[in-house]
Amino acid sequence: MQKILIFGAGKSSIYLIEYLLKSALEKHREIIVADLQLENAVQKVKNHPAGKAVEVAIEEKEGRRKLIAQANLVISMLPAFMHPLIAKDCLDLGKHFFTASYESDELRKWKSEIESKQLLFLNECGLDPGIDHMSAMQIIDSEKKKGHEILAFKSFTGGVLAPESENNPWKYKFTWNPRNVVLAGQGMSRFIRNGKYKYVPYHMLFRRLEKIHFEEVGEFEGYPNRDSLAYRAVYGLENIPTLLRGTLRRAGFCRSWDVFVQLGMTDDTFEMNLPEGFTYREFINAFLPYHESSQVEEKIRELLPWVDNEIIGKLEWLGILANQPMAKLKGSPASLLQNLLEKKWALQPEDKDMIVMQHIFEVKTPKGIKSITSSLVSEGEDQEYTAMAKTVGLPLAITVDLFLDGLIQATGLKIPISPEFYEPILQKLKEEGIVFNEISELKKA
Repeated sequence: MQKILIFGAGKSSIYLIEYLLKSALEKHREIIVADLQLENAVQKVKNHPAGKAVEVAIEEKEGRRKLIAQANLVISMLPAFMHPLIAKDCLDLGKHFFTASYESDELRKWKSEIESKQLLFLNECGLDPGIDHMSAMQIIDSEKKKGHEILAFKSFTGGVLAPESENNPWKYKFTWNPRNVVLAGQGMSRFIRNGKYKYVPYHMLFRRLEKIHFEEVGEFEGYPNRDSLAYRAVYGLENIPTLLRGTLRRAGFCRSWDVFVQLGMTDDTFEMNLPEGFTYREFINAFLPYHESSQVEEKIRELLPWVDNEIIGKLEWLGILANQPMAKLKGSPASLLQNLLEKKWALQPEDKDMIVMQHIFEVKTPKGIKSITSSLVSEGEDQEYTAMAKTVGLPLAITVDLFLDGLIQATGLKIPISPEFYEPILQKLKEEGIVFNEISELKKA
């Protein structure tokens, strides 16, 4: 009997676990779900006869390695910083290892040993990274086979709200890790446009936007991800003049969020220790210049001239301008802001999330320049069966299933960018309703 061990039974694991359980009996497999909270694992397994829920403390080496030793293949749905711990055990014990997270430098150090043991260590097989790689490479390889030259490639992804749940002025709620949202974009973003290297520091990030349109769900804005340049080699586009990867938010979000960025309220590098009774209005005022008579709203407008009534309205709705005592008084500015946002941007039981992804290509053909726009829109069912969980968990589950069935035979340290991976995985995703809508247009003769 094949044993699949899954570390982590959080929100993103539900589709992964259920997909693997669905065929487990007929394929003589056992799905072991291990989590720090046994209740989480029990809820995900749902008394399935091929499932087993176990409690595990990841830092306890003996118990962790005992579980891994019993498995044929290990999937880590834990936070990314924990992956190397699990991966090293898998390497020592000769087990295949799969994650949806970015391939880390630590795993790269073990590349030759992974290959020599003929193991498959697969990373970047979720949504972004994952579905973005596979769907892009399918188009790239197809165009190259026709002898066409790819001149530009831009790719944007966002975890947002389904239109019917956009019921606040920001048209946004947390559909993923709140901390990652608050800290998003920090550092330097870099990409290439028309052969020119471009660098965008954090304080300019939410002003350097691209308008992105989806036929089904309307207008969004994309801001650059940290390092697009690295993907020229990944995608085999080393000489491409334009390559940009970015994140999507509803149109208007970024201009408002930039208020917090410019004031320094997303800073996570120092700790504030505020007195009892300190209000949210005093909190934002602490980041504004002193003036003996000007109101907070006036000072914001004076310091940040683009702030209009709409943005002030969004700030008011959040409660950041209210004379209300803060719920949390100690922590970094980012963590104090996050504490407020978690209450205001919390998903309600009736809310649905949505994943939007779009690839935009310009391709040189014998007939002229062809544009290709490939778009994915995926809506969640409810707070448990979210679009985020579906698009993160299903690619991983499908790949594990195909690998154990012998339909993917790759070994080594991999990400899913070759046809052996993307052809069968994208076909299976299509059967699960994750479908790209592709539009091609010849721009000039």
